[in-house]
Amino acid sequence: MKALVRAPFWPPALKRLGKKLEVTYESWMDANKLLSGEEFVELIQGEGIEIVVVEADFVPREVFEKATKLKFLGVCRADLAFVDVKAATERGILVVNTPARNAAAVAELAVGLMLSLLRNIPRAHQMVSSGAWVDPTVAYFSMRGNELGGKTVGIVGFGAIGRRVAKILMAFDASILVYDPFLDPKTIKEAGAKQVELDELMKKSDIITLHTSTTPEAMGLISAQRIALMKPTAYLINAANAFVLDNGAIIKALKAKRIAGAAFDVFETWPVRPDSPLLKMDNVVLTPHIGGATAETVIRYSEMMVDDIERFLRGERPKNLLNPQAWRESAG
Repeated sequence: MKALVRAPFWPPALKRLGKKLEVTYESWMDANKLLSGEEFVELIQGEGIEIVVVEADFVPREVFEKATKLKFLGVCRADLAFVDVKAATERGILVVNTPARNAAAVAELAVGLMLSLLRNIPRAHQMVSSGAWVDPTVAYFSMRGNELGGKTVGIVGFGAIGRRVAKILMAFDASILVYDPFLDPKTIKEAGAKQVELDELMKKSDIITLHTSTTPEAMGLISAQRIALMKPTAYLINAANAFVLDNGAIIKALKAKRIAGAAFDVFETWPVRPDSPLLKMDNVVLTPHIGGATAETVIRYSEMMVDDIERFLRGERPKNLLNPQAWRESAG
């Protein structure tokens, strides 16, 4: 059996996979290129590939309809918006993902962004590195910040990332409010957090951090009306999806200093447009979508994926299978 691995992969996991089948490793990051559906079909059919592992590549319906040799698609991420799972299921092709593979990474960045805002870390670095720190005491007054301890942090979305954020914040003695209508309230309570409605969270939180999934229901969830509910001293962190909030409204609130500040790891366009107002604001912290960009994330998803491929090769159901109907049909 042959496999094509397009995701950046941890070498020991790749070596382990190579002991089970013939592997072609062509990371999209090495070539800095994503394959088209037509290119996928040509590769799969021409090389007789039955297992494909991707991270960033789009896998549309045409791949599942025309690549008749494909049996297993592994996706090294949780989000499946760019894979036509329905088409895969219709063709009996298994689709496996790697949920929570970057939960620790994104959660740690979110908390880092909170601290950056509260303690003016980017501005302080710029002052020192630019040579502007001339008066030894000026920063003590101009950059006096706030501590994370004792603050109320509102977490919107309490999946793997949101729960990890809450766990980290417990060490700072922060109070946690949670909005997640799809979760058992018992899970929230066991995490040491309090479940509230979204409007209450927006009103009471000193820091609001967004960790919703990329579902249609989440789009526009943080509306202009809800941004208006925030305290003037509050901060907002978005490491989820740019379209979860009203970007025009948050920019207006930041410009008018209606809220204290915000940090963004996701944007309407990647990279950010050069004319974006965010680039000229002194009350924002911006990072270039690096939430999940850690070596540990690659190790984690590589091991998760190899584990499930080995299960598949043994005739066992993969742990992170997304389309059980395809498994029932192939097993039946």
